[in-house]
Amino acid sequence: MPDLDYKGRVLRLQRLMSEAGVGVTMLSVGADLPYFTGYEAMATERLTMLVVPVVGEPIMFIPELEAPRVASDRLEVVAWGETEDPIALVAKAASGSEQITIGDHTWSVFLTALLRELPGVTWAPASTLTKHLRMRKEGPEIVALRSAAHAVDRVLARVPDEVAFAGRTESEIADDLLRMTTGEGHQIAQFAIVASGPNGASPHHSPGDRIVGPGDLIICDFGGFFDGYCSDVTRTFSVGEPSGEQIEVHSVVAAANETARAMVAPGVPCEEVDRAARKVIENAGYGDRFIHRTGHGIGLEVHEHPYLVEGNQLPLEPGMTFSIEPGIYLPGRFGVRIEDIVACSESGIDELNQADRSLVVVG
Repeated sequence: MPDLDYKGRVLRLQRLMSEAGVGVTMLSVGADLPYFTGYEAMATERLTMLVVPVVGEPIMFIPELEAPRVASDRLEVVAWGETEDPIALVAKAASGSEQITIGDHTWSVFLTALLRELPGVTWAPASTLTKHLRMRKEGPEIVALRSAAHAVDRVLARVPDEVAFAGRTESEIADDLLRMTTGEGHQIAQFAIVASGPNGASPHHSPGDRIVGPGDLIICDFGGFFDGYCSDVTRTFSVGEPSGEQIEVHSVVAAANETARAMVAPGVPCEEVDRAARKVIENAGYGDRFIHRTGHGIGLEVHEHPYLVEGNQLPLEPGMTFSIEPGIYLPGRFGVRIEDIVACSESGIDELNQADRSLVVVG
């Protein structure tokens, strides 16, 4: 993880809480907790909870056996024992608050217990506040995301020479991508979508036992965690020479990707980037085959705010990082997607992924 000002982040959160009339924010599992503390909770039946009051210092309630994992110089830590009730401890720390926000990924078993302990409280997802901080990345975060993007770029550069496609299953190819991702510096290779032939028409296809053959287009979408920050890249390959139709569809998607990237600048609403990509695909006659948003934010999570989708009028700001990933999906036949991670800078777009976007022929 890069060296970051966690105390400053908490202060900024408390200012947002004050403006919103929120008395306490509670953060458990999920990316909000490491964003404010540098610590990622273990997702177990034992409760870890950061309680942030609108005024004063936050307190981390953590199982005693996990307390040595926390850098206690950053915040006050209360280690609870196996026979103690952590819900009661957290509720006592939050008592008197009329409005509380709670981490989006908090387990329901903990939330329902807190609802019983704190009747009369108005609850809301913590992301109503935290998204305003997390979607504007600081300099060290951009550096980490750039390193993550460059690492998967290196994987893509190796694919034509090192990955065999024809005669192998999607799962085998996915395993290669995952191995290469960690080989290029990722601590965790989180996912690899390999969607061949007709499976390419399913944007979130799970790699299976379909054997790849000549004439297939292959969507390869993969990424992971690099120093705590995420990568996510997609390219489409052709096994053998592509058909005229496959070349045409790929060129339309490439033009949509390029057009959307050209739209990125401070002040441009998120939905306008989506519209720009969609218009290219609609004009080519494939509008009903572009079935997802143009992009999602990325940082500590692979999907986070901001989302580039119709209806999101949020203006882009310097420091926002997100994907540009238009696609065309033809059921029963094939699909094409091209995805890059970019950042909005003061001067326009900062392209984190630099990998070749052409339709590369593989064997």
